[in-house]
Amino acid sequence: MTEPLRGDARRRMAAAAVVLALIVLAIVLAVLLREPAGSPPQPAAPSTSPGASTSPGPAASGASPSTAQPSPSQPVEPSTETPEAGQDPVQPPATVPPVPVPPSAPDAGPGPAPDPGPPAAPFPSALLGQDLTAIPNAGRVVALTFDAGANAAGLPKILSTLSAKGVTGTFFLTGNWVEANPGGVGQIVSAGHRVANHSMTHPGFTGLDGTQIARQVRGAEQTILAAGGDPRPLFRFPFGERDARTIAAVNSLCYAAVRWTVDTLGWKGTSGGVTAQAVADRTLAALEPGEIVLMHIGSNPDDGSTLDADALPDIIDRISAAGYGFATLDALLAP
Repeated sequence: MTEPLRGDARRRMAAAAVVLALIVLAIVLAVLLREPAGSPPQPAAPSTSPGASTSPGPAASGASPSTAQPSPSQPVEPSTETPEAGQDPVQPPATVPPVPVPPSAPDAGPGPAPDPGPPAAPFPSALLGQDLTAIPNAGRVVALTFDAGANAAGLPKILSTLSAKGVTGTFFLTGNWVEANPGGVGQIVSAGHRVANHSMTHPGFTGLDGTQIARQVRGAEQTILAAGGDPRPLFRFPFGERDARTIAAVNSLCYAAVRWTVDTLGWKGTSGGVTAQAVADRTLAALEPGEIVLMHIGSNPDDGSTLDADALPDIIDRISAAGYGFATLDALLAP
């Protein structure tokens, strides 16, 4: 009976060994199968959705942000250039430069930036919302102003008369006029006169939106500055056409609007029934302290007359004889 018992014991041990080996193998396989789940996650693929950035931000990379590229030039509205107030349009038209984007301020480096204080007012706040028809509280002075939107036919005679009489004037220039008469600004400024802004192409402003108004004002400003004059902060509406909205828009561009006390009507020319004597008489009939006289540089397109230039010596003599002096429109900017 002992031998059969020993044989059974061996078989049982062999079976136990096989079972044990299978258990060990099962454990090893289970461990191996679980291993990928515990491995570190792989980095996600970069997004390809529109507008998504695949580069690290400045905080992650330590690199400074790239400089923004300038936007394309804005389209410009068609020119409506006119020779002088009340006359018909002339060609060729000019384009209006886009409003420039001011450059970003340079990095001031570490530490707090100094307080620059409040910006200087470009003109007294009392001029806001107004289109001035006279110089307030000016006393017995007259401002002679000359609009330039067509040609420069009357300019030599006007400058010669002002020089001979020792009088300074204010010249409202369109950007078109400056481009067509590149030496005109230099002649006016070197003679000691004031230049001012009369828009780029002389359109009626009440038909323009805010962006178009900015193009007209800034376009003329850039053109006059490039020619050697500074029109700021005096502006005159083409045709005198304005309303509360357009005055506010011009004020927001740091310009005060200046109209006139009297229009001499010299621009109508001899073909319009006007004479140099009538121009002078009309000016003197409106004489008052702070009077702003509107005259024009260009000639009448029909008859070629320059009545304002012709009448100017008589106008100055008669105003002086009435006990008045002369001032530029900078008198408006006095505090």
